[in-house]
Amino acid sequence: MKTTGDRQRLRAQLAECKQRGQRIAFVPTMGNLHDGHLQLVRRARELGDIVVVSIFVNPLQFGAGEDLDAYPRTLAADKEKLFAEGVKFLYTPEAGDIYPEGLERHTQVLVPDLSETLCGSSRPGHFNGVATIVAKLFNIVQPDVAVFGEKDFQQLSIVRKMVADLCLPVTVVGVPTVRDQDGLALSSRNGYLSAAERRIAPLLHETLASCRDAIACGFDNFLQLESHARMRLLQAGFEPDYFAIRDARTLRKVTEETEEIAILAAARLGSTRLIDNLRLSLNPATDWGMLATP
Repeated sequence: MKTTGDRQRLRAQLAECKQRGQRIAFVPTMGNLHDGHLQLVRRARELGDIVVVSIFVNPLQFGAGEDLDAYPRTLAADKEKLFAEGVKFLYTPEAGDIYPEGLERHTQVLVPDLSETLCGSSRPGHFNGVATIVAKLFNIVQPDVAVFGEKDFQQLSIVRKMVADLCLPVTVVGVPTVRDQDGLALSSRNGYLSAAERRIAPLLHETLASCRDAIACGFDNFLQLESHARMRLLQAGFEPDYFAIRDARTLRKVTEETEEIAILAAARLGSTRLIDNLRLSLNPATDWGMLATP
């Protein structure tokens, strides 16, 4: 595995791969890799001849008072995991390489509407940072396909919209959320949880699943379902940010034209912010039949 923080060197090496007709698959990460990330790498191996992974803790997507400085950095262990998975190139730039004139003077990418709801409401500017770094990494790596996790469903939606709007020649592929045996979605931030909080944390997924099951059985009072879910989380010790039932394509409220529903939640447990989602595909063969999407 070749590791570099030099974008010109990486570009030159990947250009040689493309000249040989090899397909480039890319997995952008912030490091502290767990099995969820490795599933993205495995999917990338299926989709490309050459797998490129980036590790960059992007300061532009962290707001004031968030965990930029505390975010786990485990590069040595990450390298071992990626080597074992057959990754060919690891790109590890520094902040000064990505933002040479600082964050304030750097061009930013804004994806309107999708970036302004849900996590965007409570983390203003976060998705500008995400879209900017992903666009920049796409320009550096120039992949044929890029792989993202569906746990960050709003992020995945924003990246897909950005790629479509800017006519970027990249196919964006989502990979289902990887979970622990008790249902908790794998996340680099799960390590912040205390032992007591870790025992409570799976309730977030349980609450999403209960809501999905209720809708699948025909219950269509979404406001009541959202309210009940928030109350359940509060009583368990969470501080809910949002619990929302939305159109999976637009992230707006569900309408008669909705083909797939996304149930999305974000909540703090102690100092740790957890996010998760589940989806339901509408079945046109019945009046209100639903097929659950894991």
